[in-house]
Amino acid sequence: MKVLHVNAGLENGGGLTHIINLLKEAKNEQQNFTLLCLADGPVAQAARTAKLDVQVLGIKSRYDLGGLNKLANFINQGNFNIVHTHGARANLFLSLIRRKITAKWCITIHSDPYLDFVGRGLKGKIFTKVNLHAISQADCIFAVTKRFANLLIKKVKINPEKVHVIYNGTFFHENSQIPAKYEHPNFNIVNVARAEKVKGQALLLQALKKLNNANVHLFIVGDGTELNSLKNLAQQLKLGPQVIFQGFMTHKQLKNLYRRMDLAVLTSYSESFPLVLLEASDNLLPLLSTAVGDIKVMIPDQKHGFVANIGDVDSICTQLKQAVDTPKELLKEMAQREKNYVERHFSLKKQLESILQVYSTIA
Repeated sequence: MKVLHVNAGLENGGGLTHIINLLKEAKNEQQNFTLLCLADGPVAQAARTAKLDVQVLGIKSRYDLGGLNKLANFINQGNFNIVHTHGARANLFLSLIRRKITAKWCITIHSDPYLDFVGRGLKGKIFTKVNLHAISQADCIFAVTKRFANLLIKKVKINPEKVHVIYNGTFFHENSQIPAKYEHPNFNIVNVARAEKVKGQALLLQALKKLNNANVHLFIVGDGTELNSLKNLAQQLKLGPQVIFQGFMTHKQLKNLYRRMDLAVLTSYSESFPLVLLEASDNLLPLLSTAVGDIKVMIPDQKHGFVANIGDVDSICTQLKQAVDTPKELLKEMAQREKNYVERHFSLKKQLESILQVYSTIA
């Protein structure tokens, strides 16, 4: 079975990690997967670094429709059985050539399609409608949470037989491969997320202020449109010495930062099934998250981590305090318990097996 994965190529976060890790696992399992990026950028570069089979179409923007015939020819001449798109632009392009190709078409829904273009005015509303129309035309849809699957079935009115829940997975490492933790005087928490409103870092800063514990230090990792606003908020809240903005970090840099962290925190308003928390768990960090997506599948109870209400500063503060007040040895046990659990349920091997099983029913 020949499979082509298609992405715009400009992702630089969870979407990139999902695509590259999935194709790395497929390569490990000797599956015939190719990645096609509409434009050269972070995804193609990451694929080259990972020595994956990657091609670049050279489409300059979502309005560059001249590349449609090029895309259709690439698919047909490559004799692909399955084309699997990731992201709104790739979905749009496939929907426009749907009748010109013989391959079956799958889509992965990585995020809430009703929120992807929120805050972009009329243009955002148009993009949302176009993306939803494209999604409805696919032969098969992978939703990374049950909530997204239900939304597609009930709100977008997609045939339930076309929708499959496949949770994100990651590569897990033996504990002996995880770098030893550094001794450090403070309680360090890390938030790895794009600096965007949907990621809720402003809530985290307010919760940290409410916690009123100078021993707790927050490291925010990621760039985005809200970065300056968050820096200003930290100053207004007089949290200056407690908050460190790291900016974008590579995986290697992040792994090193994890060595002096005590807790990984995500306070988003909306998420799917955050890979960043699976990766933090692999690095033996306990987890705290708002109750987004299917997070309660990832953190099933209080023995496995801390879950706060979405958009609720008081609830986030309460869970932070609980984590800070938990003896370090018990936090260590919690982190190990959670890693054992997620490794059993959310490995890349399991994710790939589930996807291949669905492919086999439609190819």
